[in-house]
Amino acid sequence: MPANDPHLHDHDHGSELSEMQLRVRALESILTEKGYVDPAALDQIVENVETKIGPHIGARVVARAWVEPEFKRQLLADATAAVNAVAEFDPVGAHLIAVENTPQTHNVVVCTLCSCYPWPVLGLPPVWYKSAPYRSRTVIDPRGVLSEFGLTLPSGTDIRIWDSTAETRFLVVPMRPAGTEGWSEEQLASLVTRDSMVGTGLAKSPGEPEAGTVG
Repeated sequence: MPANDPHLHDHDHGSELSEMQLRVRALESILTEKGYVDPAALDQIVENVETKIGPHIGARVVARAWVEPEFKRQLLADATAAVNAVAEFDPVGAHLIAVENTPQTHNVVVCTLCSCYPWPVLGLPPVWYKSAPYRSRTVIDPRGVLSEFGLTLPSGTDIRIWDSTAETRFLVVPMRPAGTEGWSEEQLASLVTRDSMVGTGLAKSPGEPEAGTVG
């Protein structure tokens, strides 16, 4: 077989896949051959996960709430309606609730029964969110759990725990960092992290490294 044969290149590239990726690819091929799966539909699902859902969407929602008081009011009153009223945001499911952090109150989201998560605005849940220790300890020792994330709150701060369910999902609106007066919505969105929208972190400060990514 010639060295420049495209099939040889595909084979070499495929050998770099993990065992799980190889299994997924094999399963996809079998299901496609049997007509159970439409490759175009799979591609669309992957594209949606990569571009139309995820923490970058939640970050833009939060940033808009920071710069537009009326949108913030609507978001806190009915998050589902507020997000769905904005054309560039993909529709979210019913019963999305936004809760706002303040100097007096810090909100944390957990799913004690499984791993319910507002995936349209935050993407897929991180491994720690689904773990038994996080699900059980957050409601018992929230300050201890937050400290493990590197977040230490003032002793007088009230911590409120919100238990996400299949019917109700939560989005934490973190406090806007100081020193961001006059910032654009896009600039502000770069400071909003996934963890800050779950409540296990804060929004990044303007000078904090890697403020251009949502993690």
